[in-house]
Amino acid sequence: MTVKENMVVSVNYILSNHKTGEKIEETNPEQPMVFLYGVGSLIPEFEENLLGKTEGDLFDFSITSEMAYGTSSEEDIAVIPIDVFHDEQGNFDTAYFTVGKLIPMSDGQGNQLRGKIKEVTTEFIKMDFSHPLAGVDLHFKGSIAEVRPATQDEIDHGHAHGPGGHHH
Repeated sequence: MTVKENMVVSVNYILSNHKTGEKIEETNPEQPMVFLYGVGSLIPEFEENLLGKTEGDLFDFSITSEMAYGTSSEEDIAVIPIDVFHDEQGNFDTAYFTVGKLIPMSDGQGNQLRGKIKEVTTEFIKMDFSHPLAGVDLHFKGSIAEVRPATQDEIDHGHAHGPGGHHH
């Protein structure tokens, strides 16, 4: 079967930083990435590079940061008063809150965010809420493990179900 709209696609890949070669993520045959093609849940250029491929086909392509997760911007930087990070007793955990660490947070509407600490002072913590891969050119190398028609239920829900896919 061919990768196209409304097909459930299973892929195995190694994702690395295109410029440095550093490995970012790797799937395996026991846990491939499974997705419903054409519903907009993935980077568009990722899907474009798989269009028309069939089970067993290999792929090897790069996506610039601008076409993937964008670049960090000043709009994604927040300066948060240090007392927000104090525990119930008013203590601040200097070992936990270190530059470079990703911290789970939520905004005023309860949306879950992850901020990367850029700076810590006695008055504030500066955090970058850009996607962790913002500014990174991506390189994908892998193979198509399986392609099958999506069920009507999967199409209606907009994602793959079953092994490796979404479970309700």
